[in-house]
Amino acid sequence: MDYTVQHWGQAQAEKYIRGLHTHLQRLADRQLPWHALPQTLAVPQDLDIPVYFSRYEKHILFFRELSNGIGIMMILHQSMDMPVRLAEDLTKLEAQN
Repeated sequence: MDYTVQHWGQAQAEKYIRGLHTHLQRLADRQLPWHALPQTLAVPQDLDIPVYFSRYEKHILFFRELSNGIGIMMILHQSMDMPVRLAEDLTKLEAQN
């Protein structure tokens, strides 16, 4: 948010965050499509936890289904190295299960 405030101002940053929260709520309510993470991107390859993603403007949101909604795993800007970040986070997630 600091980046947005510095480049586009406080009002735009707040608008973006409100829109992001609305998007997340719509995902949780299944009002938006869930896209399954292709197994070829899952690390380790035998990960037995379904992971989904959705795009919100210039960010990709990665999440999984929980018994009471969705659990946000990470939100990455489209310019980030997603395969590396996914590998790190999915490996941690598998270790917890």
